[in-house]
Amino acid sequence: MYSTMPLDEIRIEELEVFAHHGVFPEETANGQNFYVNATLYVDISKAGRTDDLTCAVNYGEVCHFITDWMQKNTFQLLESVCEKMSEALLVAYPLVKGIDLEIRKPHAPIGLPFGCVSVKVHRQWHEVYLAVGSNMGDKEGYIHQAIEQLKRHTAIRVEKVSSLITTKPYGGVAQDDFLNGAITINTLLNPEQLLEELHRIEAAADRKRELRWGPRTLDLDIIFYDKLVYESERLIIPHVDMANREFVLEPLAEIAPNFRHPILQKTVSELLQTLRG
Repeated sequence: MYSTMPLDEIRIEELEVFAHHGVFPEETANGQNFYVNATLYVDISKAGRTDDLTCAVNYGEVCHFITDWMQKNTFQLLESVCEKMSEALLVAYPLVKGIDLEIRKPHAPIGLPFGCVSVKVHRQWHEVYLAVGSNMGDKEGYIHQAIEQLKRHTAIRVEKVSSLITTKPYGGVAQDDFLNGAITINTLLNPEQLLEELHRIEAAADRKRELRWGPRTLDLDIIFYDKLVYESERLIIPHVDMANREFVLEPLAEIAPNFRHPILQKTVSELLQTLRG
């Protein structure tokens, strides 16, 4: 979950929406009733203490948002409705940290007796720490350009950016010094989707992957993704070598000194102190 603290819930059940979603032409032409169940994960403690609507998520407004969104958009798949509407809700309501969203379709053209079909998803904001570096051309410019591209992505919020430090190259290849920094973001993207977006931003900076440890216009690495321990063919989280890289730990310690490595069980500050001896 986005927070290690338990979150409260606001529930919307069986919201009826007449909309035009479906694979068959008659479904998009004629429309049908859908039913929406939503659980919004929120910290309601401030609203509860103050009785102040501005500190709360207005569930009536959320119901109208869901209805308007479903009626203004048309998709073939319930999966698409759930995916895109959950993102729209999380972007529109900053106090909502996560959502369970179910869309029920009681009149699906199946041709057999059934009660209902539905699709349900859980989506949430994830806290992610990135390392950024450059040692070619306008180093600072490439890094600032990357940060601006992250800010423009609707599923990413840039929360903190460290100072930039100058460091010697890592890996034994003769090359210019690096500028390095760290970034905290919140994102709705899963790890693989985020990796794709980082690669897209690197490519926009003319990043070439020709020599391991070689010079690069821009380098963006996922260091931590929540407390996730994850491994695929393309990606390992936490970053496999981050504990040995002072150029990662120093800027990261500036913005997240107390974040604890989920495997090594040391904070970023402790890892930096250990590395420096």
